[in-house]
Amino acid sequence: MTDSNAPMGKPGDILNWPMLKIRYKTDAEAIAKLLPPGIEPGKEPGVTITIYNFPVLNEPEYGCVVNVDANYNGIEGEYTLGIAIDQEAAIYGSHERWGQPKYYGETQYFRLMDYVSAKVSHRGYTFLEFKGQVTGEGEIPPEHETNEWWIKHLRGVDMENPSWDFPPHVVRVYAKYGTAHIEKLQGQVTLNDSPWDPLASKLPMRTEAEAWLWTPIFLDRRITLEGPLDPEGFMPFADTIGGSRWPGENGGPKQA
Repeated sequence: MTDSNAPMGKPGDILNWPMLKIRYKTDAEAIAKLLPPGIEPGKEPGVTITIYNFPVLNEPEYGCVVNVDANYNGIEGEYTLGIAIDQEAAIYGSHERWGQPKYYGETQYFRLMDYVSAKVSHRGYTFLEFKGQVTGEGEIPPEHETNEWWIKHLRGVDMENPSWDFPPHVVRVYAKYGTAHIEKLQGQVTLNDSPWDPLASKLPMRTEAEAWLWTPIFLDRRITLEGPLDPEGFMPFADTIGGSRWPGENGGPKQA
């Protein structure tokens, strides 16, 4: 095991809160149904959930990121289905500028000694719960690179003749990380039925979930506009639930 030093800081400073990472395998066809034409399923039918508390706009942002393994243009990465956050100020600008699928949700996430608890709610439904215990330090992985895929688009105002003011384009979020500290968790992940965040029904757990606490070292991050997607093929994916990328027609309540 590689030695690591737990992050140090002023008591109560949210800057060093670790991220709660949860990962499990689902059905490959389940992921394929959620990806728009031009985004391909990854090598594994993996789902990665990240629960965090991090300062955004100089205040704490509690959030929950739901990603699935997916490739674009032969580049391995993750397609982001939704980011539930608890501050509205960061939602609309993120949508408009980057196509980042943020929406309003409530996350409770805390650690008490070695006990870790998290739950995420949206529109009155608690769709995700975690309860677990820290079992020890984990091995520090090597520095690694990641890619997330978001979609930026703007539909035309004429509802009778569907068109685009800005047709759908893939946004690539490249990042490079080190690891300051990692801790292993033993716990229970519960996915509850929700028409607004249909993790349980659209991405069912087919393996036991792994969970760990991760304190990253941010080495690099770049957000770039990549290539276009087929506008006609993407049109059904433009109707989404609550600002996420869950499909509005097939995943639950449809936006007006």
